[in-house]
Amino acid sequence: MAGRIEDYALIGDMQTAALVCRDGTVDWLCLPRFDSHAIFAGLLGTEEHGFWRLGPAHASDAPPPRAARRAYRGDSLILESEWDTPRGTVRVTDFMPPRDGAPQLIRIVEGVSGRVPMRSTLRMRFSYGRVVPWVHKHEGRTVAVAGPDSVWFDTDCETYGKSLTTYADFTVAPGDRIAFTISWEPSHKQPPPLPEPEQSLQATEDFWREWVEHCTYHGPYREAVIRSLITLKALTYAPTGGIVAAPTTSLPEDIGGVRNWDYRYTWLRDAAITLSSLLRTGYREEARAWREWLLRAVAGDPENLQIMYGIAGERELGEAELDWLPGYENSAPVRVGNGAAHQLQLDVYGEVTEALHLGHMTGLARNDYASILQLKLIRYLEDHWNEPDEGIWEVRGPRRHFVHSKVMAWVAVDRTIKLIESGDADGPLERWRELRDDIHRDVCEKGYDKERNTFTQSYGSKELDASLLLIPQMGFLPPDDKRVIGTIEAIQRELSTTDGFILRYPTSGGDEGVDGLPGDEGAFLACSFWMADDLAMIGRVDEARKLFEKLLSLRNDLGLLAEEWDPRLQRQVGNFPQAFSHVPLIDTALRLTASGAYGG
Repeated sequence: MAGRIEDYALIGDMQTAALVCRDGTVDWLCLPRFDSHAIFAGLLGTEEHGFWRLGPAHASDAPPPRAARRAYRGDSLILESEWDTPRGTVRVTDFMPPRDGAPQLIRIVEGVSGRVPMRSTLRMRFSYGRVVPWVHKHEGRTVAVAGPDSVWFDTDCETYGKSLTTYADFTVAPGDRIAFTISWEPSHKQPPPLPEPEQSLQATEDFWREWVEHCTYHGPYREAVIRSLITLKALTYAPTGGIVAAPTTSLPEDIGGVRNWDYRYTWLRDAAITLSSLLRTGYREEARAWREWLLRAVAGDPENLQIMYGIAGERELGEAELDWLPGYENSAPVRVGNGAAHQLQLDVYGEVTEALHLGHMTGLARNDYASILQLKLIRYLEDHWNEPDEGIWEVRGPRRHFVHSKVMAWVAVDRTIKLIESGDADGPLERWRELRDDIHRDVCEKGYDKERNTFTQSYGSKELDASLLLIPQMGFLPPDDKRVIGTIEAIQRELSTTDGFILRYPTSGGDEGVDGLPGDEGAFLACSFWMADDLAMIGRVDEARKLFEKLLSLRNDLGLLAEEWDPRLQRQVGNFPQAFSHVPLIDTALRLTASGAYGG
């Protein structure tokens, strides 16, 4: 059985990522890309669907021992786990070197004290656990082949096969260092080069040290901010600049339920807000790469902007269910692909325009086509901003006039007006100023409940929505506007959990509700960070700081956050780690630091 979501560590090479459990088991790895088929899919099934465990030997009828300590090595993505056993202490170092060739996952076992019996158990199952590969020896190396894929297993240890699994049994003493590596290569090509684990370890450590040195944030929450930035960098697909929302699929928002989605794609919204955080902490190169990715993905068809694309800009992300996988803790179905790709979500135009605007304001080198794209997006919005859509939360119910979507349409027009006013683009300035005023007036008249003094989820509804917390952050209304304060206080009353965290919107708890889905979900962590931001903006800075620090306490021992927090089960839920949780963490830390609202 897979571990709790917070039991996992992330390692990756900025093209794919693995999740390593506290007991030394790699339960998730897709090769060669984030969105490739998994060779270890035990996370969403059982050990029969693929895993790689490396740790102290234990009785077959006992659970594998959990590491007594684990941490990333400094500010890096190199995981170090230590086990204390009756026979001594052992350390395992796991990492994936930033690649210039075959993707590799390297695990180095090091004896610390005593003599510790160890075991490596490698069960590769291709195509998300469905295909048992042909495992054989080739010039002294172990290789697993199935269709277009081959995975090469290299170690100096003696290995043996049993029950379609590759084992290695060995003992380590102080000073011993024994490496294990798997490398992927297309099966029709020559074998990948022999790995050089120690050199790769040093190169990986150097890479992360040099990257972190560019961070311009040195405030009181630096540890949390750096770890979030490293996580966001790990979710960036280096060859194209695309940023995945998470490296996993179908980790449930509702344990045992159906709210299970594939997040291994580039949502324009998530990527745009990620770009915002990177820019404000000194990372312009990532911003430039993402802008280039955006221009390629949208090229030639900006009027049909999708809400998400593949990591290389692919448009077709057809959704399917993998019925041979029972799902994480029996949360079925397991989905790959995402049918929401072709939804109409008008807020995306605002997020993309805001990201381009921020790049412009922070000195990102001018790109003429980016300005042309921005103007084309606004021309589309001129004709479509007043249509109903599926909204920020990708509801699978009927389209509505979501207030947040209208607000972000206003943002898109407002930022484009600023671009024209700066002299870096030409456009119908007066016409778009009128459009900006029209959208603003429409929202304030149709999306605001005067009796309750709050904006609502959609025109004519009584429901609230945490995305309304972005109204002051986007500059749609000033923080001291009574309608803003009323909305913040209404969301606190009606969408807070007993822990004080924020739900996205009311869910049905049983029958299908506004999102067209049965069941409930946890508190959405991004929304809770937004609440902390808003509280700081309206002067309730002590309350903001307390909420922020409470949110920081939800991170696992390695500083990682999933998408949501389940207040009933007191555990993380949803895909993991989630960019949409780590970005607002950074943003709130910056805001609280600027306001001096932090404890000693």
